[in-house]
Amino acid sequence: MTPVLVLTNHKGGVGKSTSATNIAFGLVNLLRSARSKNAKVLLVDTDSQGHATLVTTGRKNYDTHDSLYATLVADRKEAPRILTQSIHPSTWDPDLHVLPASPILETAERELIGLAGAPYRLADPLSKIRPHYAAIVIDTRPSFSLMTEMALLAATHAIIPVEPRYLETIGLMSALTKIQDIREGWRHPELKVNGILVTKMDKRIKGHRQLLDDLYQHPTLGKLVCGVIPANEAVSYSHHRNMSLFSYDHRAAASKAYAQLVTHLARQLLTKQV
Repeated sequence: MTPVLVLTNHKGGVGKSTSATNIAFGLVNLLRSARSKNAKVLLVDTDSQGHATLVTTGRKNYDTHDSLYATLVADRKEAPRILTQSIHPSTWDPDLHVLPASPILETAERELIGLAGAPYRLADPLSKIRPHYAAIVIDTRPSFSLMTEMALLAATHAIIPVEPRYLETIGLMSALTKIQDIREGWRHPELKVNGILVTKMDKRIKGHRQLLDDLYQHPTLGKLVCGVIPANEAVSYSHHRNMSLFSYDHRAAASKAYAQLVTHLARQLLTKQV
């Protein structure tokens, strides 16, 4: 079964979009190097800011008819077809496909609240095209809103990106509780927490080192750390050029850290393909 990985956290600026886009691109490259029969990966952008959409397609002007919004408001029988029609090729790689966000997603939740089955308006149509991809990666907005619930209900695995300065136990436990609520409250046992991804780590800062040490020592959270991405100027430079970190500078510290993360995820999620 195709794994669906969601990156989520209620805090903004923690590297969700950077992580989602580079994980998706990294999986494409890894699958291809492993000579997998299917190296296609779908990136789904559920954040109205559309950062993941912009950097991977070079566009941010998707509208009501050619973006995720079209799928969410479509007649449920037509939603899989409309979703397929709304998927666009990325500029990064022909095997990386994108279901783009649009600014109008801001209004989608207001339109959908109260509608029967609203939380499943992404999961249901996505399940129809899921077999066509080796993996699906979902980027979310910085809140636990209806849109994020949709993403979690469509996912099989969740990663929580977090900056060192946000490594409070309370905040991380809150995120884990929300995922657990979706798993149990919505009867979605397929959803698992895949890990905590520490981003923008600067070992020169004593506070960062102390917070990371505290995280590793926590009896529950310490076991969930799946990667540590160093603070690296290559990240902002690659964003500016709408490039992946790997393409911008594969030797950069952040590129190497993401490569290790992608390898780790592939071993967990794509054992039959790689």
